[in-house]
Amino acid sequence: MISPSILSADFSNLEKEFKIMDEENVDFIHLDIMDGNYVPNISFGPGIVKSLRSLTNITFDTHLMINNPENYIDEFAKAGSDIITIHSDATIHLNRTINLIKSKGLKAGLSLNPHQSVDILDYVVDDLDLVLVMSVNPGFGGQSFIESSYRKINEIRELIEKRNLNTLIEVDGGVKINNAKKILNSGADILVAGSAIFDGKDTRENIRKFKSLK
Repeated sequence: MISPSILSADFSNLEKEFKIMDEENVDFIHLDIMDGNYVPNISFGPGIVKSLRSLTNITFDTHLMINNPENYIDEFAKAGSDIITIHSDATIHLNRTINLIKSKGLKAGLSLNPHQSVDILDYVVDDLDLVLVMSVNPGFGGQSFIESSYRKINEIRELIEKRNLNTLIEVDGGVKINNAKKILNSGADILVAGSAIFDGKDTRENIRKFKSLK
């Protein structure tokens, strides 16, 4: 499955990009929310998400790279998010925040940064719909894929299968058409791609290349 990250899209022509994503039946649209605190960059908030929601019915895959995400879950739920993914080190009471997301009728995800161990998942994975593996350090697009991520993806896949769960594995950061197959073979379900999709050349063709992977 593919989740184009619109942070790399042409914001002056988003309606066109959304039309292409609709026509090409992408699985998700990845929304990177950054607060300039948890990560050294700022993107956009629930107001923009609400505006984008009118452009499509595709599942909004909202990635909160923000401190104290529990304070904003309600706003992003009302704005039209379908999945909300948070970071374990951004909230004090992780289990409570996961349950808060699910109480809004949304799917809950947890993101692991490159330095974080799979052990973080031990007591929460049963409550998760999605695990997001950051294969770059979060905050900026265009970074190179961190090779140790393959092993982490594989370890998470083994954990999910051992517990007989349906939790999806998503991978974000440095995902390109030339490493996508290896990422999928390591156990990933969803590929987040930003600059590899929205490269200013042919968004439609780039989506088709990813969707053609088996």
